[in-house]
Amino acid sequence: MAHLTDFGPNIWLCDGPVVRGAVGFRFPTRMAVIRLASEELFIWSPVALSDDLQSELASLGRVGHVVAPNTLHHLYLPSWREAYPRARFHAPSDLRATYPDLRIDAVLGPEPPDTWSGEIDQVQFEGNALTTEVAFFHRESATAIFTDLIQHMPESWFSGWRAIVARLDLMTGAKPAVPRKFRMAFKDKRLARAAVEKVMKWPTERLVFAHGPPVQTAARSAIVEAFRWLG
Repeated sequence: MAHLTDFGPNIWLCDGPVVRGAVGFRFPTRMAVIRLASEELFIWSPVALSDDLQSELASLGRVGHVVAPNTLHHLYLPSWREAYPRARFHAPSDLRATYPDLRIDAVLGPEPPDTWSGEIDQVQFEGNALTTEVAFFHRESATAIFTDLIQHMPESWFSGWRAIVARLDLMTGAKPAVPRKFRMAFKDKRLARAAVEKVMKWPTERLVFAHGPPVQTAARSAIVEAFRWLG
């Protein structure tokens, strides 16, 4: 059962259930919750919702913003929409175009909206054929938040031929990395470099991503290593 755990000042993490992707690949899920100065909660990459999780969230504040950080993390948006009809739902424009039945209130872009400007920074990674992803930085906890562009699952997570594919794709390995499929999907690496340059201006101390354990020391160096392939 999913529960919130403290990760720093006004930020909590919650590991959700394993989900199945293409051709039977299983992926762990993770959500981040940030309490804004307004007392509203910013929900990043929502996981499966339960009564217990709703109670925990209610003890922290009011769910004000639900964020699908890329075009691949939308599975639980309908249930969150039903549970929190007053919240604003944010996602990249590509997600709204691909799934017109999903009600998205605001499109994520390269700059944060006024609602969380000054508390959460963001950078949009454009020009990737697999996904448009927005990375975030929570200033108060000095935490950078990626979704799929950085992954680090245990070598034992997959088995059989999937373990071989995952190792070759760099989903599993000794350190966090950008999977090869996402590297190859960048149609214009200049755009990727420009996004990384903006990320590297953040005074990052810790790193969170959806598929793998958080990095709590030397997080900035981990990001540099993950994107070193860009040159």
